Amino acid sequence: MLYDAVAADEEGSPEALLAAYFEELASVVADLGVDTVVGGTGLDRETVEAIQSGARPELTLEEASEVLALSDGAPDADSIAWESRDHVLMGMTTAVVDVDTIAREIDTELDGKEIQQAVEGRLPTTLEQFAAIQAYVDARR
Repeated sequence: MLYDAVAADEEGSPEALLAAYFEELASVVADLGVDTVVGGTGLDRETVEAIQSGARPELTLEEASEVLALSDGAPDADSIAWESRDHVLMGMTTAVVDVDTIAREIDTELDGKEIQQAVEGRLPTTLEQFAAIQAYVDARR
């Protein structure tokens, strides 16, 4: 799903992760069609069409998970979001890195408390923010 969007031998930069996230989303839209994705998520037609065309509209982790959950055999949206967050939490443990360090090192407007809330699912997190957090943690594993 989202957390494994970039293969281990590929670049794990925030930009590469974000591109891989949107490739996954565009693939689901291509497979299912715009109407199905609009009907099965809380996203509007304009946003889904933007994903289909290769654009990167601002989406939260939760919204992206809704799209991915529409695929045959995929877990539900909550499970997809939690798996992604769990990957980051486990990576933070393995890398022995704390939220304040992440906040200082990544290029987002999030402080340490907000990073913690994002990773715990208590704060809506954009895919761009999540990619930055994941890239930083994955690089330190």
